[in-house]
Amino acid sequence: MLHIHNLSVSFGGEYLFKDISFKLSPGNRVGLIGKNGAGKSTMLKIIAGEMSIDTGQIAKDKEISIGFLKQDIDFEEGRTVLEEAYQAFEQIKTIEAKLEHINQQLVERTDYESDAYNQLMIDLNDFQQQYEILGGYNYQGDTEKVLKGLGFTTEDFSQQTNTFSGGWRMRIELAKLLLQNNDILLLDEPTNHLDIESIIWLEGFLTNFSGCVVIVSHDKMFLDNVTNRTIELSLGQIYDYNKPYSKFKVLREELREQQLAAKKNQDKEIEQTEKLISKFRAKANKASMAQSLIKKLEKTEIIEVDEEDNQVMNVSFNISKNPGKVVIEAENLAKSFGDDLVFKNVDFLIERNSKIAFVGQNGQGKSTLAKIIVGELEHKGELKLGHNVEIGYFAQNQAEYLDGNKTVLDTMIDAANETNRSKVRDILGSFLFRGDDVGKYVKVLSGGERNRLALAKISLSPFNVLIMDEPTNHLDIQSKNVLKAALNNFEGTLILVSHDRDFLQGLADSVYEFRNNHVKEFLGDINDYLKYREMESMREVEKKDKVKKEKQANKSTKNDYEKQKKEKSLQNKLSNIEAEISKIEKNIAEIDHKLETNYEETVQQPDFFEKYNAKKQKLETLMKDWEQFQIKLDSL
Repeated sequence: MLHIHNLSVSFGGEYLFKDISFKLSPGNRVGLIGKNGAGKSTMLKIIAGEMSIDTGQIAKDKEISIGFLKQDIDFEEGRTVLEEAYQAFEQIKTIEAKLEHINQQLVERTDYESDAYNQLMIDLNDFQQQYEILGGYNYQGDTEKVLKGLGFTTEDFSQQTNTFSGGWRMRIELAKLLLQNNDILLLDEPTNHLDIESIIWLEGFLTNFSGCVVIVSHDKMFLDNVTNRTIELSLGQIYDYNKPYSKFKVLREELREQQLAAKKNQDKEIEQTEKLISKFRAKANKASMAQSLIKKLEKTEIIEVDEEDNQVMNVSFNISKNPGKVVIEAENLAKSFGDDLVFKNVDFLIERNSKIAFVGQNGQGKSTLAKIIVGELEHKGELKLGHNVEIGYFAQNQAEYLDGNKTVLDTMIDAANETNRSKVRDILGSFLFRGDDVGKYVKVLSGGERNRLALAKISLSPFNVLIMDEPTNHLDIQSKNVLKAALNNFEGTLILVSHDRDFLQGLADSVYEFRNNHVKEFLGDINDYLKYREMESMREVEKKDKVKKEKQANKSTKNDYEKQKKEKSLQNKLSNIEAEISKIEKNIAEIDHKLETNYEETVQQPDFFEKYNAKKQKLETLMKDWEQFQIKLDSL
């Protein structure tokens, strides 16, 4: 399908990749992993043909189609969600317009016996066949199915795309990509803007996808559930195994241990051989043996141990000062956006050193409540902060607040104060921005690097209450582990908004569930919460709620949709039959004319009467079929 051979890419004189090779085949579901800045997004751009290479070759099958979900997208304003999603079917929409034009012509014209009218019937038949082959009778239903799978409701379909946030627009772009039947799908962090139930749906879709998928993701559970192959980018090289992420990591460690053991044994053998050579050289009668050992040593293929990139962040969050016992108190809290109620009647009291997880579907108000607590949104009801409370806040789109035209160093210096300005370079170093990295402009940083910079920037401000909204988006798996350790060691109050169960485990001692416009507190960690809900995973908790809503929404629309689908199918079949009837009637009329003008010559053609009668029988059958389909259509 696609073969990369001896690929090398460099930036500023340093190689990002050097002489790497791999191929992609149908059925491959590849997890492309590596640390932030290792070149994962660059590799996707190279495969998509959007970036040039220094050396190497990229060979692919003719007419292969590649779909690429990027982090940055552009939308044309003025389209609804459905209209934008239908852009995935460019060829179908073109034929649909032609069919509409032909049907309009057939309605307006009365020259039924003319060649031009007959040509319209032929064109109608041809385009209808193409339309059916391309899935024209199913694309609208498929589109609605995919959009609902990604979290949209029927009411959302008619809304303008510019009324949705960037995350929801990314879902529309993902829907378009999944509907296009590409041979290769390139997905760069597809789960970043999805809630858990949508992630489950996407897992099922990709698992059943017959083409090739290459996924950049830092969601271990998603990678394990979807992929059957892992390619790791590390220090300019690749490590490629036909295993999902967790099994790949175990195998990779086992292989490295074997390499280390083999290297150790080889080093011992070389050391012993060198001692023998030194010993034999001193004796004339052993000189030939020494030469033999030297030649053997020269032919020895030195075992190389895979290099490991062990650089990780060094993160710590220190409390500024001790607050009072109660840090946040809410009474009868409510929030609406226009007529849309987010939540109401919310009461809670958060004490010093609490560790809390906010969980629930997107749109239920988790981020909204976080913003209310930090004072970014107005609200109804009472919200009080306790004595000496200082809040540190990491927003879900925190990296977007960074100025792309500033350097990493300038970003930090501008955010620092007199007490920590001299420590800026040391802080940046602990977040893996070292040497020339501090002079990079923010706009050239990867998503993970921007998140690391945003975390570093937060560490400059004093706080004793830390609110983090999806802090792991874009962070590589090693960085997520380091951040989790830092939050475990944080001695202040912690509020975490996250869909990442693996990240939440061990971090929270209570869970706030956002559901049906209310907020309910569960004492215990995320596992206790899941046991209470009698589910195996947080994904199933959210899925249950969503399925109920979808059943209610679908109940009212399913019958109308099925009726419209049947009606359209019958109309198309009737059109096909009418076109065929017209064609056969014209053919029979031509034969009848020949019989009248030149009977003897006409009937002498081989099997004339068998063919002639067969046409009449076919016409009779078509007339009966037309009658049956018309009856069915009338009954609808």
